[in-house]
Amino acid sequence: MPHRYVSRDIEKILMSSVKMFPSVIITGPRQSGKTTLLKHLFSKTHSYVSMDNPDLRLMAINEAELFFKNYKPPIIIDEVQYAPQIFSYIKMLIDKERHKFGQFILTGSQLFPLMANVGESLAGRIGVFTLLPFSIEEQINKNKPFNNDMLKRFALRGGFPEITLNKAMNPELWFAGYLQTYLERDVRQLRQIGSLVDFQRFLQLIAAFNGQAVNLSSLSRDLGVAINTIKAWLSILEASSQIILIKPFYLNKGKRIIKSPKIYFLDTGLLCYLSGISSINQIFKGPLSDQLFETVVIGEIVKRFYNNGKIPKIYWWRTSYGEEVDFVIEDKGKIIPIEVKLSAKINMEMAKGLINFYNLFSDKIERGFLINLSQDKIKFNDKIESISFIDFAKLC
Repeated sequence: MPHRYVSRDIEKILMSSVKMFPSVIITGPRQSGKTTLLKHLFSKTHSYVSMDNPDLRLMAINEAELFFKNYKPPIIIDEVQYAPQIFSYIKMLIDKERHKFGQFILTGSQLFPLMANVGESLAGRIGVFTLLPFSIEEQINKNKPFNNDMLKRFALRGGFPEITLNKAMNPELWFAGYLQTYLERDVRQLRQIGSLVDFQRFLQLIAAFNGQAVNLSSLSRDLGVAINTIKAWLSILEASSQIILIKPFYLNKGKRIIKSPKIYFLDTGLLCYLSGISSINQIFKGPLSDQLFETVVIGEIVKRFYNNGKIPKIYWWRTSYGEEVDFVIEDKGKIIPIEVKLSAKINMEMAKGLINFYNLFSDKIERGFLINLSQDKIKFNDKIESISFIDFAKLC
């Protein structure tokens, strides 16, 4: 039985973008729902082809003119990274009829190589968007009150549509298959990896460091590979939208570049699988539970940005005295500090980092949040307040 279609928050910006750009590209991790979304929105106006089809891929690579004679725009071209040669031909077709918008809708699951081709061929001619797995707001039944058990289920299964919509699906089996496909297809294409076994070990080690500042030397030593290899492997995870690297916050933007970023997975289901968490009873227990809750929160923030067609500007803050704020968001010239606490009881001590941050940057702060599991709302000052996770998710 086919799954019902679940509306995505990105739909509005996509529908408006095809009226503004000759071409649009949607990137995002494999299986995040890109094809389903585009077929739902544009099946009546656009034909569809996939570069997963080897015959079509060869035609597109070797005989682009013949390909576009057979598959005329307006068209959806899925997994376009497998035929990067057609970008220059798409540019030529666009330049012939610049007044026609929404003629080419492209998808791909590998951001960096895609954007290199886009930058060379389609600069100024294309709108760029990213689709991540379901947010919590996209998943939940609006007629049922959200509770902490639902939050735990979301954290365990994550937001990939196939596993979200099929409640009978075993998460371990699904993520095992997903990981194998990811390793065999995206990883091998993005970089020549000598050993996929070593890269899989790297993934599991990165999961153990989730929510922490990256220590390249430690990772290099633990895995027995060069630091440059670690950097390249991190780039692969970032390019395929599996992780996000959060740089430290400084008003001096030059300092952000030289300091170590924190690493977060963008889907908690994959993080749980890599961490050996396989049941609800294990969620939010153990030494990494705080980081798992932070990962849920950062995922919702990143999805909010992408679903509105924006690039996330998210940082973390720590002083030499150990004062810290988990996330600092820059948006519209203002900053929003966020502290995340896995607790149903709130006290002033939990907001200490936020208050110290406020004392330094109060004129630049729009609002600040202590996100937690409590339903109580507490205002710490005129801009800083506690808020339950689900209320914050609704803001996203």
